[in-house]
Amino acid sequence: MTTAADPTRPSLTARIGRIVFVVIAALVVIAVAAAFFLTWTIHRSFPQTSGEVQLSGLEKSVTVQRDDRGIPTITASNAHDLFYAQGFTHAQDRFFEMDFRRHVTSGRVAEMFGESQVETDKFLRTLGWRKVAEEEVANLDDTTRGYYEAYAEGVNSYLSSRSGAELSFEYAVLGMQNADYSPEPWEPADSVAWLKAMAWDLRTNVEDETDRALLAAKLDGAGSADADTQALIDTVYPAYPFDRNPVIVPKITAVEPVVTDATPASFSGATKPEVTEALSTIEWQEAESVIAAASMMIGGVGEGIGSNSWVVSGDLTESGKPLLANDPHLGASLPSVWYQVQLRCDTLSESCPFDVGGFSFAGLPGVVIGHNAQVAWGFTNLTTDVTDLYIEKVEGDEYWRDGALTPMEIEEDVIKVAGGEDVPLTIRRTVHGPIISGLTDDFTAISDAPVVGAGESVLPLDGAPEIPAGETAVSLRWTALEPGTTASALFAMNTAQDFQDFRHAASLFDVPAQNLVYADLEGNIGYQAPGRLPIRGAGDGWLPQAGWDSAYDWQGFIPFDELPVSYNPPQGYIVTANNAIVTDDYDHFLSRDWDYGYRAARIAHLIERKAAAGPMTAQDMRDIQMDNEMWIGKQLAVAMDKVDVDGKGPKAAVDLLRTWDAQNAADSPAAAYANVLWSNLAQNIFVERDVPLPVGDQGRLFSVVGAMLGDADDPLWTNESLGTTDMYSMLALSAEEAYAELAELQGTDVTRWNWGSLHALPLTHATLGTSGIAPVEMLFNRGPYPVGGGSSVVNATGWRLGESYATTTVPSMRMVIDLSDLDASTWNHLTGASGHAFAEHYTDQTDDWVKGIQKPWAFTKKAVTAAAVGTLKLTPEG
Repeated sequence: MTTAADPTRPSLTARIGRIVFVVIAALVVIAVAAAFFLTWTIHRSFPQTSGEVQLSGLEKSVTVQRDDRGIPTITASNAHDLFYAQGFTHAQDRFFEMDFRRHVTSGRVAEMFGESQVETDKFLRTLGWRKVAEEEVANLDDTTRGYYEAYAEGVNSYLSSRSGAELSFEYAVLGMQNADYSPEPWEPADSVAWLKAMAWDLRTNVEDETDRALLAAKLDGAGSADADTQALIDTVYPAYPFDRNPVIVPKITAVEPVVTDATPASFSGATKPEVTEALSTIEWQEAESVIAAASMMIGGVGEGIGSNSWVVSGDLTESGKPLLANDPHLGASLPSVWYQVQLRCDTLSESCPFDVGGFSFAGLPGVVIGHNAQVAWGFTNLTTDVTDLYIEKVEGDEYWRDGALTPMEIEEDVIKVAGGEDVPLTIRRTVHGPIISGLTDDFTAISDAPVVGAGESVLPLDGAPEIPAGETAVSLRWTALEPGTTASALFAMNTAQDFQDFRHAASLFDVPAQNLVYADLEGNIGYQAPGRLPIRGAGDGWLPQAGWDSAYDWQGFIPFDELPVSYNPPQGYIVTANNAIVTDDYDHFLSRDWDYGYRAARIAHLIERKAAAGPMTAQDMRDIQMDNEMWIGKQLAVAMDKVDVDGKGPKAAVDLLRTWDAQNAADSPAAAYANVLWSNLAQNIFVERDVPLPVGDQGRLFSVVGAMLGDADDPLWTNESLGTTDMYSMLALSAEEAYAELAELQGTDVTRWNWGSLHALPLTHATLGTSGIAPVEMLFNRGPYPVGGGSSVVNATGWRLGESYATTTVPSMRMVIDLSDLDASTWNHLTGASGHAFAEHYTDQTDDWVKGIQKPWAFTKKAVTAAAVGTLKLTPEG
């Protein structure tokens, strides 16, 4: 019997629909709740930037004015409160970055991120940056130490008011893995240790020395004769092209000696030396005019760590006052390594002498690069050789030294690991420094197959004379592993009023050694090479040295007043781009591993060309910073005119080069092809061999291949495995491979190729951006951004040849200081003021950075007030 359906009961379809609706509604509620929770978690770490905050430890009220990019100007009535407020402000915007950095510099990364970081900690703990920093803090004068202590008080004041995700969203993510972690109070040594990390980034040639040692060992293992090994290494590491590219100081200026209250670390000897006489008789002349050198259409090393800076005299400018430009090249990072800030005492006095603006490091008090009301300065890496590897012969806990066994310095340490067991660490040191073999693959490989430099020769260890018995180890001598005075130099630089003050500050700036350019309101321009620069013994550090023979030890450091200096040179400008500082006639050995000078020559050429067309402006300086000309691309374009390639596609690609202006513009098809052609050619010449040759420095390869293009029968063109017999066959093969590679990446229509997307810049968060967890990486990473420029280009967006065309190193900031009107100066850096993901100022400067747009740099009190969009009053508690 059939029962009639109940008309009041919902159908099955309706019931299923209702269930689905309820489930979907529940999921939506959960998703919305999760979104609200995520948003709340993210936003609760954002700093307060207006209103009033009461803080314990302040003596008087402090004003923090922020402009529309979140850049703070801090005004205080005394130096203690000024640096206290800088510490508080840095912590507001960047504390997670600061916390991570201090764990790096202390070799304590595993305490945050667990077992995966133990090997990193072993290496960093062995170098001992933190201990050296603690010694430097102890050596500071009372006033300077007070600045660091006030800064730490400000950081800790911020920490006392927040914890966990309230400090930064990263701590919420970190807490999922390491729930017990909480930040420790900030200490002055945390700040000073960051200078060691920067020195390591700027240590220059230790990679070249390592590559040469490994190459020499491989060639010896392949049966090469010592003479053949030396000849090949000399070919692929050519001397600096003094006949083509400029030196920074073609003529050393006679200046007054610097008198300091403290002994600069760059002086040799343990006691305070007498001040040496001013240089008055030595003149270093350039071999050829800059115009002749610059006519080669040139660029520079972009994939490495370098920088550009130059200063132009008022004789060449529209205003009649100097212009100063700077763009340091560092690894791309998120957040950017730089933090823009201005520090102002409301009334200048001996006890509160600061009125300075510029680029600081989060975690470090003061301003690193910038200007005050009277002088401006910029930095580029000095590129001098301040590191040496030593081959040590070891027996147990002793090592051989001048025919006798000497006890090593032994230190037992413990690495604490989040979520894991403690890891013991034994650190061994010789007279040269820590033993680093066994800690990294490269240094261990050198120990396993050691070679030493002996005069102008390369010797495998079994061919070197009088070698002691024992195991082989590698030690590191590096200027940054001894206490220095850079922690004091920054404040001296911030308050300098003239060139003599500037040089006094430079005399304290020992590590990392930097080219320092200068300009002042009186119209003067200058340059000073500072730094603790070693005087070597029997060797020059081009290859590892014999550690068992004290003849190869450092003999001291070059006295400051013997270092190169230039003041108001007759050409009216000074250019530094990591090129050679002086010619080889200089009394002291500085390095054989300079950047090869292509960027420097191109910048000098553009300055002279623009100055010849009319007085220079600040916009001319900004335009030079964005110059994309690729020297080797132009040479290849000329060479390809004589090369036959097979196929319609490759011919169309080569045709792109015929009308190319050699500019690596982001939207250029020709630039895309030129760089891919260059990559394939370099790999075919240097990598596709029985013993691959190092390709880590593209500027060096420019010099090698540039010379080869003048000799079609150079032996390096021949490669039996590739079927090439001369230059033409090698170029044809590389051109066809380049077309095939680009066709696969961007299609077969050559007119639709572009360099920008191929060379795009990914901004990757320094810690969580490579977590391997896609949703986490999406929260913190940004980009990629299509960019122009390239390796060995003034707009130095570097990439790793043979690995990827993606940008890895960048002009980390750009600034142009106009001494005729400081408020008309401009600046920009890679990301933004904030380190908080999703904050307004996390990456708000990146689009302008990509386009080369710099915004005005308000400096005077009136301009700062007009630019302020938020004002925070910090007042004493109670």
